[in-house]
Amino acid sequence: MNFKNFVNKIFTYIPDNSPEFALLENENPSDHNDTENNFILDTEKIFSSIDVNMEFIKTKYNTLINSDIILRDFVINARGKQYKAFIIYIDGMINSEVLNDFILKPLMMRNRNNMFDNDQNRIISEAVTNNVTVRKVKKFDLADYLKSCLIPQNSIKELDSFSDVFSGVNSGNCALFVDTLGIAFDIEVKGFKQRSVEKPNNEIVIKGPHESFVENIRTNTSLLRRIVNNEHLIIENVEIGKITKTKCALCYIKDITNTDLIAEVRFRLNNVKIDSLISSGQLEQLITDTNDVAVPQNLSTERPDKAASYLLEGRVVILVNGNPYALIIPSVLVDFIKSPDDRNLKPAFANFVLFIRLLGTAITLLLPGIYIAITSFHQEFLPTELLFSIIASRNAVPFPTIVEILIMEISFELIREAGLRVPSPIRSYYWYCWCYYYWTGCCKCWYS
Repeated sequence: MNFKNFVNKIFTYIPDNSPEFALLENENPSDHNDTENNFILDTEKIFSSIDVNMEFIKTKYNTLINSDIILRDFVINARGKQYKAFIIYIDGMINSEVLNDFILKPLMMRNRNNMFDNDQNRIISEAVTNNVTVRKVKKFDLADYLKSCLIPQNSIKELDSFSDVFSGVNSGNCALFVDTLGIAFDIEVKGFKQRSVEKPNNEIVIKGPHESFVENIRTNTSLLRRIVNNEHLIIENVEIGKITKTKCALCYIKDITNTDLIAEVRFRLNNVKIDSLISSGQLEQLITDTNDVAVPQNLSTERPDKAASYLLEGRVVILVNGNPYALIIPSVLVDFIKSPDDRNLKPAFANFVLFIRLLGTAITLLLPGIYIAITSFHQEFLPTELLFSIIASRNAVPFPTIVEILIMEISFELIREAGLRVPSPIRSYYWYCWCYYYWTGCCKCWYS
């Protein structure tokens, strides 16, 4: 037990559940003034006073120490009146040209659109009936006027809570606050650097498209849209993570995918309770059933054509923002031995290659056990010459056969991990040393 407790203390963390505060016995929480609590609850809603909104945002974003949070205040001219306003954005995540030309310039410049008479009503339609003029007048609405007349941007939303504003700003948009309005405008001005569509690194094919997913979720959804090319392709947005609020996309084809499967995947995604989500592999572990046998239930791919083909078969595809891999749900055993190249081959040759993969999988799984069983317990299956050579080669080995196989398997895993994790210069150096000593040993054996 002492050794078990020692191991648990090293590799696990058990939080202390004891509270760090205590309530006095004669203290009644209801006696306190609820003004502060009401203020905390109301801070989710945007205030109509621009000064209060600015102070609240400065506090939330710690603008005194945050160097990339930009607050730009200015004055808007609308219908002959001036309104105080400010925008907030993150430097490095927005397109400065779009912000200057399509947001600040139309709002701050004095032109015919925002400098006509002070009439607060607008005539929508006018008709004359029996010498009587009937006019339909709409009262001036500042929010509608800004959205429909002064901001020439295609993607703009009206938000009434600070949580939605923070989510938009953190994703690369800018938020516009105007005095006397209890809402904010979320305007898309994304302009951060991102990786372009490149060739797949792990799933390379000879015949087929040479495009792979990237880290931007909207680029990935556009790749799927372009391949499927059907209006029944549904892409639902899901946010996972209390802190990161990672955007995920649930993709399926209506009238092809089973509705029960869609409902089950949607239920599992919406019920993931986690603080942060970084990768699709992490999401795969959170939504997969736990089983004793380590058989994968989901398939991941970096190829848009492969994901689109599974969509057309009735599967569900999940995309995670910031990760260039898509999850295909559900998956069967045959999916792990298929290749996107099989669709570009003749059926007879594709089936032959599939059989070769199945044979290779069986050999990989069963060959070590078969070798141990034959050499240790069933030597009569081997030819006499082969048995004698195996016995002669094992005379100098001080370990049993099973230990030799385990050492070999662990060595292969170490070589594979070293090839993946070790930096390229170090890997090249050790590969050169290994080739040199191997060639030197071969030459000595040849000359001897």
